[in-house]
Amino acid sequence: MTSDIPHPHVRFVDVVKEYPGRRRLFGLRAGSPDTAHRALDTVTFDIPRGSVLGVVGYSGAGKSTLVRLINALETPTSGSVVVDGTDLTRLGEARLQKVRRGSGMVFQHFNLFASRTVAGNVAYPLRVAGRPRAEVEARVAELLEFVGLADKARSYPSQLSGGQKQRVGIARALAGAPTLLLADEATSALDPETTAEILRLLTRINEEFGTTVVVITHEMAVVREICDSVVVMDGGRVVEHSSAYDVFAAPKTDAGRSFVATASKGAPTPEALQRLRERYPGTIVTVRIDDSFGSPDVTRILDRHGVTGTVVYGDVAEVQNRPLGTLTYELTGESEAVAAAAAALADGGRATTLAVAGADEVAA
Repeated sequence: MTSDIPHPHVRFVDVVKEYPGRRRLFGLRAGSPDTAHRALDTVTFDIPRGSVLGVVGYSGAGKSTLVRLINALETPTSGSVVVDGTDLTRLGEARLQKVRRGSGMVFQHFNLFASRTVAGNVAYPLRVAGRPRAEVEARVAELLEFVGLADKARSYPSQLSGGQKQRVGIARALAGAPTLLLADEATSALDPETTAEILRLLTRINEEFGTTVVVITHEMAVVREICDSVVVMDGGRVVEHSSAYDVFAAPKTDAGRSFVATASKGAPTPEALQRLRERYPGTIVTVRIDDSFGSPDVTRILDRHGVTGTVVYGDVAEVQNRPLGTLTYELTGESEAVAAAAAALADGGRATTLAVAGADEVAA
């Protein structure tokens, strides 16, 4: 668990964030409903310095509120948000502005100034901070080179692709050399190929600059690609917090399992299994694959029993540079040998037989 790592970059301690009900908010009469909305409910966890954290949850789970507390755009109703050892709840507005300058923000819809060039957009926070012109120009040139847009300095946002716009947004977020980068659904408006490019750029920022990156997303494929650890949110609460590998390997909550299922095929559904049986009449077995047991191990067991195995479903991907997933095989050969091979694969609960050759029903 990442919360065991000392000296976190960000620490949430029993954080509650409530928004006022309609009566208080709109000054309605006393008989009107006045139920406050609790966006965050007793949230406690740490973000280690230099890590890449994924925060996942469906709409309304509290993800965006969490981000706004980290960059001090919101204050908690109760509890503490500690950044770089400083409790933000104890700071006045002047000191909070300094804290905000230590973090950069990347948005879903880019939030670029249409009337400014690419260079002008990147320069904007530096000019607001009163940096000397020569320093601003040098920094902008450096950042555009870093994100691969040096040739687009004089272009306007309307002339850019979605991926290029997001690269400008990232360059702008890095202008003040922040130690913390917050990416709020930064890839959800992009196609898969462009998403992969942006994720590689975020990884590069983390690795080359040591920047702590917090990725707010509802896409587990993004988490699988770049995150060290994951916070799963549901109804304003943190329901899971562990390494990315552990969450993918063994999610502990319905919310966690639901998210993991969106990024991994797992075992075939009953409908998919029925279609598979029409094409593959042999025994169908699903095998869990991880860094302790891979496809070569499956092949070794099958060879030992004189059984042929063909992959007919599933996928295996890397999570934190470790393989993880499931593969579903059709096993063919002598019936006794197939049964023995399936039993050997199932040793330790690693495999499940979904259908047996010649049987009309799915295996128990």
